[in-house]
Amino acid sequence: MNEMPEWEKRFRAPRVGLPDWAEDAPDRSLFVSNATGTYELYAWDRTTGDQRRATDRPNGTTDGVLTPDGEWIWWFDDTDGDEFGVWRRQPFAGGDDETAVPGLDPSYPAGLALGRDGTAVIGRSTDDDGSTIHVVRPGSAPVEIYRHRESAGVGDLSHDGTLIAVEHTEHGDAMHSALRVVRPDGTAVAELDDTKGGTEELGLEVLGFAPLAGDTRLLIAHQRRGRWEPMIWDVSSGEETDLALDLPGDVSAEWYPDGSGLLVVHSFEARSGLFRFDLATRSLIEIETPAGSVSGATARPDGTVEYLWSSAASPSEVRSTTGEVVLDPPGFKAPGSVPVQDAWVEGPGGRIHALVQRPAGDGPFPTLFEIHGGPTWHDSDAFASGPAAWIDHGYAVVRVNYRGSTGYGRAWTDALKHRVGLIELEDIAAVRDWAVSSGLADPARLILAGGSWGGYLTLLGLGTQPDAWALGLAAVPVADYVTAYHDEMEALKAMDRTLLGGTPEEVPDRFRASSPLTYVDAVRAPVYISAGVNDPRCPIRQVENYVDRLVARGARHEVYRYDAGHGSLVVEERIKQVRLELDFASRHLAG
Repeated sequence: MNEMPEWEKRFRAPRVGLPDWAEDAPDRSLFVSNATGTYELYAWDRTTGDQRRATDRPNGTTDGVLTPDGEWIWWFDDTDGDEFGVWRRQPFAGGDDETAVPGLDPSYPAGLALGRDGTAVIGRSTDDDGSTIHVVRPGSAPVEIYRHRESAGVGDLSHDGTLIAVEHTEHGDAMHSALRVVRPDGTAVAELDDTKGGTEELGLEVLGFAPLAGDTRLLIAHQRRGRWEPMIWDVSSGEETDLALDLPGDVSAEWYPDGSGLLVVHSFEARSGLFRFDLATRSLIEIETPAGSVSGATARPDGTVEYLWSSAASPSEVRSTTGEVVLDPPGFKAPGSVPVQDAWVEGPGGRIHALVQRPAGDGPFPTLFEIHGGPTWHDSDAFASGPAAWIDHGYAVVRVNYRGSTGYGRAWTDALKHRVGLIELEDIAAVRDWAVSSGLADPARLILAGGSWGGYLTLLGLGTQPDAWALGLAAVPVADYVTAYHDEMEALKAMDRTLLGGTPEEVPDRFRASSPLTYVDAVRAPVYISAGVNDPRCPIRQVENYVDRLVARGARHEVYRYDAGHGSLVVEERIKQVRLELDFASRHLAG
């Protein structure tokens, strides 16, 4: 073990996710772990301390939930990461898996809510049917209660099972959902649409029904003041309770199990923290957590809070407000990395926040610009084994929260419409110029890299900014936007229509301007591409179209194809991919 490089240890070290727990049996928990080398679901009986692996598939499993009584584990079964499959279930104590809902064909998942009487509410999406929602009573066939061509999904089921919250985009704006609450027979009870039929860019999100029988209050998130923040909507009376929390940045929340307060998660400038909001006194009380990022939190019935925490320098831990580490996986601990530093750079659309990690020694350094996916996501002061590997090899790492990123207000997130990809690259270019002028980065050794949307921006950047980058590393990218649109899962088609203002046939110039394939002949830097052959988000055919163009002009490139979907849940596969990228850079980067 001592001979293993530190960067490989970070990937191989056993780690766990935040445990979920059964609402009416809180000592029964479900969590994700890589303890066997593949991320799988584990059942944990807190009373006895027993833990067992509940799933065992070659390409891993991460989507699962417990029934409220804790008797069953539901998990989603797809084929090698293609995200298209069915729900299965198994007894919590162990036993054979069975099809959870006979009669429902395979689909992409679009939400799941499980009731106390055994009722299941299942959201589905297929290319042929669009979005559908089905209610399944114990011993009965599924009943369809919702259908629409645009994206929709199950938000939550009320405590007594009489109300279902649905997020939908029937207005055609896939970035901003409206809400509808229906009865189990599909009858509408209440509607809330801040988009005003798609004319306003204001989204809503379901956070959860109140955890009390007969309580019709629904906790939701809104964007009415230019950021995400929670409010309470009583779907019976229509009353809206504005919480008006005095916190900067985005704010989310969930109910405490007794309904007396809210556990508030506050995200601001790439860090996050926790608060308790007492509903009776309307007081906001900070819950002390270390500096860094809380990537998940849950309030337990005894009033304690468990949360998954990390920082760029410290690997993740499941902690409790009792001061204890809740889950401490057996085996060696992941080595730490270097802390992150903040950089604020003036850009064409406003101040850009970048996170910087420096290796040992004096600059300028060869520098990796690691571009996050999403695009509606953001990099944070959280532990990441990938960037840490590059730092170990002497590279500086810069991560840019470009326009389109979350956590900096609604206007920043929504800014990339119509000039998709090009706007993000303007921000990346501004940070690149700062990195060079500040002495951090060697201008002759700049690498543009990323996965998913970050992979897309990498290929687009290599073609539109060919003099700026010495190397490109694109994982599971969009490479040919038109073909990607026609081959991708239906929900992403809706997102692309929103981002670009229509289909490739309706707005061909926008798709052409935003497609890496348009600029492939301008690419001069060596480019490495990795792609999952079962990827439903960035399908393989459009990657091959791009590669064919590289081949035709004899451009320096390498392609690695692997048997998985949009990334891999297998630790050794992840290590292999990082090793291949490091090797490609060492062979092609001057100096």
